[in-house]
Amino acid sequence: MDNQDLSDLRRALHRCPELAHHEAGTARTITAHLARFSPDRLLEGLGGHGVVAEYRGRSDGPRLLLRAELDALPIPETIELPHGSGAAGVAHKCGHDGHMAMVAGLAPLLHARRPERGAVLLLFQPAEETGEGARRVLDDPAFSGLAPDRVFALHNLPGHPLGQVILRSGVFASASVGLSLELTGDSSHAAEPHRGRSPALAVAELINGLSAAPQLHTALHEAAQVTVIHARLGEPAFGTSPGHGAVMATLRAHDADVMQRLRERCLALARDVARTHRLELASRWVEPFPATVNDPDAVALVAGAAADAGLETLEAPVPFPWSEDFGHFTAACPGALVGVGAGEEHPALHSRLYDFPDELLETGRRLLSTIIRRALGGSLDGEEAAG
Repeated sequence: MDNQDLSDLRRALHRCPELAHHEAGTARTITAHLARFSPDRLLEGLGGHGVVAEYRGRSDGPRLLLRAELDALPIPETIELPHGSGAAGVAHKCGHDGHMAMVAGLAPLLHARRPERGAVLLLFQPAEETGEGARRVLDDPAFSGLAPDRVFALHNLPGHPLGQVILRSGVFASASVGLSLELTGDSSHAAEPHRGRSPALAVAELINGLSAAPQLHTALHEAAQVTVIHARLGEPAFGTSPGHGAVMATLRAHDADVMQRLRERCLALARDVARTHRLELASRWVEPFPATVNDPDAVALVAGAAADAGLETLEAPVPFPWSEDFGHFTAACPGALVGVGAGEEHPALHSRLYDFPDELLETGRRLLSTIIRRALGGSLDGEEAAG
């Protein structure tokens, strides 16, 4: 399976993107590909639409899990591509199509030459973009029978040289969670606002108060951020003083304790503001992502693999501000999330201009296969027989 084959698979996945919890077709495509290369075990429906292929080595040893993501984003394809999305309003704008192709590309190598010991688990996880998929996979009773000893995942990173491997021990990606606040009062005529209970001032106070929360409630050395991402007030009716409002914000932190404190302070602020303005408050936490914390020994293994594969490495000086639900896996088992540069001028993740660079596919597969060889012995460098 050469780079053109990897590209063909990646582009086929790109043409048929599916949102979190709806990845049935993507899972079928992956399952059909894996079945061609005779895994020792092939599981479907893990944590939703998850798929796992297990390849056992010649003797007992560590069990290595390599993860890719199935889901796409609710972003329309607005650029002209020969492999453009065929789903209205949905596209692979984070590179999950490329991640899947790299991990799926290991199947023919493992089919042709098993590791000396242990086992390799190729996991295609659902619902990463909503922060739910990893937890659902871990909670699935079928996962208990897989029992990995180490877990690894790659994520392409625009803004870094193509093929550069970005490493970091400890926190690699931040924790985040969404806070949705609904405020309910009473509408009235706009000429008589005193006869109602408008949430207008409460919405304004919440926007200011939430935005200021990190400065007021975290220390200088504690990385934290609150971003107001949406606000709504009443309806566009000039004769009506509104009776309903909403504010939504995303909280981010590197440390779990800091995140918990920030959550408590933001919710206390919302309750105080609602009480002051005699409003009913409904709050909801959505899309929680834990911090992804990399194990130092796992990072050292990847660094050695990158050197063996002739790839340049960079140690990230600070954690990345975005979040990844792979943190659920690294909390349960030693492992590492690793960045791979997608090009210094490449469009950003989640940009409407983004498309995964096919030149990166073989680089990613080579890095993953070298991680397997270093961890489990044997060689995956040879080309496989046709499946």
